[in-house]
Amino acid sequence: MLLELFESLEEKYSEMVDIRRHLHQHPELSFKEYKTAEYIANFYKELGIEVRTNVGGNGVVAKVVGGKPGQTVALRADFDALPIQDEKDVPYKSTVPGVMHACGHDGHTSTLLILAKVLHEMKDSIPGTVVFIHQHAEEYAPGGAISMIEDGCLDGVDAIFGTHLWAGDQTGTIQYRVGPIMAAADRFEITVQGAGGHGAQPHKTKDAVVTASQLVVNLQQIVSRKVNPVKSAVVSVGSFVAENAFNVIADTAKLIGTVRTFDEEVRTQVEEEIERIVKGTCYTNDSSYTYSFDRGYPAVVNHKAETEFLVDLARSVPGVTSVEEADLQMGGEDFAYYLQHVKGTFFFTGARPVNVDVPYPHHHPKFDFDEKAMLVASKTLGSAAINYLINNKVEAKIEA
Repeated sequence: MLLELFESLEEKYSEMVDIRRHLHQHPELSFKEYKTAEYIANFYKELGIEVRTNVGGNGVVAKVVGGKPGQTVALRADFDALPIQDEKDVPYKSTVPGVMHACGHDGHTSTLLILAKVLHEMKDSIPGTVVFIHQHAEEYAPGGAISMIEDGCLDGVDAIFGTHLWAGDQTGTIQYRVGPIMAAADRFEITVQGAGGHGAQPHKTKDAVVTASQLVVNLQQIVSRKVNPVKSAVVSVGSFVAENAFNVIADTAKLIGTVRTFDEEVRTQVEEEIERIVKGTCYTNDSSYTYSFDRGYPAVVNHKAETEFLVDLARSVPGVTSVEEADLQMGGEDFAYYLQHVKGTFFFTGARPVNVDVPYPHHHPKFDFDEKAMLVASKTLGSAAINYLINNKVEAKIEA
């Protein structure tokens, strides 16, 4: 069965590329992926595959029911783009100004669509059901996963597998990790309220820029002096706004930043430490403040048995040249929510562009990936689905 899967995916690789390039030329932002969702749904409808639309928003869920009884395994791909201008000089460059697939979601979608097509052709020999979850809005919290789960996308699912094309690693590489693999991604905002005035009379003001500057420095002590050094955390201020004329002392200053953690206790600790530092710094400078901490996606935590299962099968997938343990990634992913509900694993599929030593990173205007990686991803995900269902067969009941 696996040989048939691999050969059929090879035969349909050019179609996979065509779909990817079509999606790349017509990207849509998170929560606005109406035409993309319609494209995905129509693909399934034309094949006669059961499909449900508007799942938790713009989500699409398709189902291939095998010809033999068995469990249910889900595979997931995201399909939203980013607010970035495409600067690549390629025939499939984005046609939408200021919007592009700069993270590989177009590749994820085409990978899953062609895999579904192949498994549909093989359905009579499949012992169980494969659910294809096409998720909207991965890039922008609260994300699409949580609303799709609430709308039943995981109903009856026994296990789930997902992958991310990873342009920094060589094509043919599969990277896994038991337990945490990607971080919780949170956002904070701090507004310092001082008392502005003339730049020549600072003694009559409460300088919000000075206070906010002290905050930026003081916040760095959280990770270095408050968090247990054997645990990971990041506190980064990404925006500092206090716009005024050159001779005006700022009345207010606004800081926006992100916190990345793997441990829930550390996550809570950092949230509380930020406010303690803000309160103390503003008190020292006789200023007031507002502070908000918005929890984004939780950490992606892979299940042990399913990860080890994936590792074992990946080594025999054609095109896979290396199976390695992944480094912890500080990026966030709302695949985390699926893993809180059912067992499964999320892994990286190497996708470095050909003849490129230092590829453009994800979310870069010139981001691209080796399309051959989609074939590796589809074979690995397909192998995971089939092997899981074969290993967890449900015997048919014999009527008395």
